[in-house]
Amino acid sequence: MISLVGDDFVKRYRLEYNLDALELVRKEIGEKAYSRLKALIDYRLHGKEFDRSPIDVKIALAFSGGSDSTASLKILRWAGFDVVPVMAKLPQMNENIIEKARGYGAVLVEIPGYLEAITEQMNKGAPICGRCHAMVMKAVEDYARKNGIKIVASGDLLSSGLISIYKKDDLVVLNFPAFLALDKAEIIELIGGKYDLKFGCPLLWETFRKAPGVKRFAIQRVLRELRARVITPEIAGALIFDILSK
Repeated sequence: MISLVGDDFVKRYRLEYNLDALELVRKEIGEKAYSRLKALIDYRLHGKEFDRSPIDVKIALAFSGGSDSTASLKILRWAGFDVVPVMAKLPQMNENIIEKARGYGAVLVEIPGYLEAITEQMNKGAPICGRCHAMVMKAVEDYARKNGIKIVASGDLLSSGLISIYKKDDLVVLNFPAFLALDKAEIIELIGGKYDLKFGCPLLWETFRKAPGVKRFAIQRVLRELRARVITPEIAGALIFDILSK
């Protein structure tokens, strides 16, 4: 399901640092979750096989149906976690995405005031992705609290080290691909080797149309991922070209 990092110094460093972060939340997540997450990192580092039988640990996963959250769902379930994919139902989503999510057993949640908040950002010519992400994560966290789930996972690739897994109020946030030091190429291979290297959000396209200067923030995000080595120069080039073409 996941490959070993081998002699990749950067990935090995990130994984060992992520183990330190895992230790800090050990009491909050309990021994079952701690042991299984540690086993995943040991597998990545050393190829050490581990028990993947189901464990009674629920994780609420922010699920968009995209490559990162889909890969996170597959790995976590493969590792034995009881994962609840939680999809925020956004106005820009088409029915195919929603049906795909339902096929994975996703729970759909609403975000009151979402379109108004994003439209305000668009009208100001401000970036919308950060605001969107924050509102989606809040909805997933609210769902977790209402259902007694202590761990909330995301498909974030960048948040390594002490922010790969951390305590947030009464929850523990797990930025799962970053926690395992996965890169985009590994994720694409894991979900089947097919991935359209384009941005798929119509609201983002509309923001670019209204305020072309906002494109620089999207490009900066791509470059941060490139510097962090979670995407290749070829992937970065394709994404930047897509941004500029909108």
